[in-house]
Amino acid sequence: MNVAALAADLRAAARRTDHRRLLVLAGDRDAGIDAAYDAIEGAEISTSETTLVTTREGFKFDRVDPKQARELLGTTRTAVVCDAHESFSPNVLGRLVGTVDGGGLFILLAPPLDAWPERPGSFESSLAVPPYDVDEVGGRFRERLVATLRDHPGVAIVDVDAGTIERRGAADDDAPVRSSPTPPRAGTRVFPQAAYEACVTTDQSRALHALEAVARRETDEKQAVVVEADRGRGKSSAAGLAGASLAAAGRDVLVTAPDRRNAADVFARARELFADLDLLASEEDWDLRTTSGGRVRFRSPTEAATLPGDPDVVLVDEAAAIPVRLLSAFLDAPSVAFFTTVHGYEGTGRGFSVRFREQLIEADHDVVDVSLGEPIRYAPNDPVETWAFRALLLDARPPVDGLVADASPSSVDYRTLTADELATDEHLLREVFGLLVLAHYRTEPDDLARLLDAPNLRVRVLEHAGHVVSVALLAREGGLDAATRRAMYEGERVRGNMLPDVFTSQLRDEDAGVPVGYRVVRIATHHAARSRGLGSTLLAEIRAEFESVADYLGVGYGATPELLSFWAENGYETVHLATTRNTSSGEYSALMLDPLSDAGRALCDRHARWFRDRVPDVLVDQLRDADPDVVRGTLAACSVDEEVGRGTPDLSDREWRVVVGAASGPGQYATAPGAFRRLALHALVGGATDDGGQAARTLTAREERLLVRKVLQAQPWEVAADELGYVSTRQCMRSFGAACEALVDRYGAGVDVVATERARFED
Repeated sequence: MNVAALAADLRAAARRTDHRRLLVLAGDRDAGIDAAYDAIEGAEISTSETTLVTTREGFKFDRVDPKQARELLGTTRTAVVCDAHESFSPNVLGRLVGTVDGGGLFILLAPPLDAWPERPGSFESSLAVPPYDVDEVGGRFRERLVATLRDHPGVAIVDVDAGTIERRGAADDDAPVRSSPTPPRAGTRVFPQAAYEACVTTDQSRALHALEAVARRETDEKQAVVVEADRGRGKSSAAGLAGASLAAAGRDVLVTAPDRRNAADVFARARELFADLDLLASEEDWDLRTTSGGRVRFRSPTEAATLPGDPDVVLVDEAAAIPVRLLSAFLDAPSVAFFTTVHGYEGTGRGFSVRFREQLIEADHDVVDVSLGEPIRYAPNDPVETWAFRALLLDARPPVDGLVADASPSSVDYRTLTADELATDEHLLREVFGLLVLAHYRTEPDDLARLLDAPNLRVRVLEHAGHVVSVALLAREGGLDAATRRAMYEGERVRGNMLPDVFTSQLRDEDAGVPVGYRVVRIATHHAARSRGLGSTLLAEIRAEFESVADYLGVGYGATPELLSFWAENGYETVHLATTRNTSSGEYSALMLDPLSDAGRALCDRHARWFRDRVPDVLVDQLRDADPDVVRGTLAACSVDEEVGRGTPDLSDREWRVVVGAASGPGQYATAPGAFRRLALHALVGGATDDGGQAARTLTAREERLLVRKVLQAQPWEVAADELGYVSTRQCMRSFGAACEALVDRYGAGVDVVATERARFED
């Protein structure tokens, strides 16, 4: 075995084609590390160009712990050595592969390949959520990974224990095909020529030219540009060049991304162009100012959604990983550009397109679309990139639209999918995972391994003509022993049991982990067959299957009015609304249950009752800024005891006099807000909807929002009037009086003091 010579050959082939090569050093860990040193030396790569990702310490290479692998995103290395013996995960692999430059090597230190699937590591141990043991975690993802390593072009394998070379990593050795970008003619461009000279590919130059749309002012129509690309195509660099060009012309450019690190390339390119143009006046805390009066500044998505300082242009990088609620807010800017990854671990641009495109079409924007296909760091058709896409299913997609366009509840078949079926049927796995990726912008390579190996997960689908049209991913939760429940109650986090964890640790219910439930982790329907009841059909089939083996079905999600309506219509009842916003969705998370047994009903009822008891206090504090329609939907989906939502609220005679006085006479809300709060809660809990419940026949939707905003969330009259579209505070107060009168009509019938008090005003 001559690892140094093999690495030299791989490096030479990589440099000829401007591609990368992958070298697997399988066997003993120490022997693999020694072989990695030989490979780096044989390939003539300096230590300054090499990064070793490992938990071990004491190396002359630049070392990064696997937990910090995210920090390498956006950087470029000639060689990366990934130690897969400890703290290895699919996410780590996905983060590292893209950091290797064309002509470089990605070196993977692995256990013996035949034994690797049977050797669970720390990631696999994390999948052993209670009550499961690590022995019950599968090895299917690692089997898949090993299979791809053994048959994919450009992958060399060395058995360091036997001292043999299993594969030499042969691949297409044709000369690289690279484009040569040329700047648009002076009369056809707005941005400086220096910006175009900084472009690496023709695609990038074309994208930059398309981004000039946000700089044009020929009409009053708002401008939007959508830039989609696979990872490593230079879209963030194009964003930086566009932002700097706009700032050079004196524009105020607001940049946002899920994390500042995502925007590092944007600011790096902007800074370089300012230097070329000699325009940088100052730089402070992610705020670049130019001598021409322009600036490029960063704000978090939540801050940026308020459009602080009224920017001229907003640039949204990694838009697929930002909640749609915030993306919609950016449409209020005069011009906006969205940059999103199509295939990559940061998120999915296809999901962004499906979820956000409808809103973009309905907005009053002139929309320009552009995509980048040619990679920046290496030439097209790089074998390591195609291997990563294949191994991690980064390019998984659901069936093409035409195959499921005619799907309906009557045309589909309900199917249970086992992990073995998914692992042995690549086409089926790609359809299922592709649909999950499309529906959720946070789907990562780790999720593929969970799908194949996690013992607590179940997959259920609807198929139309043999193709997956709807999918649900379920997690078994609960059924925990007394020791685990006690530890959870005392503050220990118990993985994989989200609902019992919240009920136990936050809501102080030590018995919540006794019933067995199945939480709907994800549910997705193909975009070509939406709004036909397929999601509800799938949930109904799941309920029918699990009602004899589980105590409840549950779900937790970032609450929106639409989602609350969907889950309520399918029989799920609100038991909790989180008091902090979900970091992924930007919304307050709702927890809902669909009881299947007496134990499930008891769990649901007591948490619904506790929720109703505490929600008035929470709404005037942590949830004071919650969307009133979310509050309405949450309360409407809360289960109703006989005495709540029906009959008479518990108001004293004096409180009834105040309420009747506010409705029909000179009484004031401020004198007894608690009475109004109990009355509003009585009206809104358990069925207050626009088109069905008793409360809906009493109050309009706008009046319900007013009760939420003014009474339950205690907002000032001026704020409530402005947010709900009243022409004046006085009109808002009159509407409040009318709402009170309607509630007195409904709940005051038969109350003596109400009849007496109303008679006085009628006279």
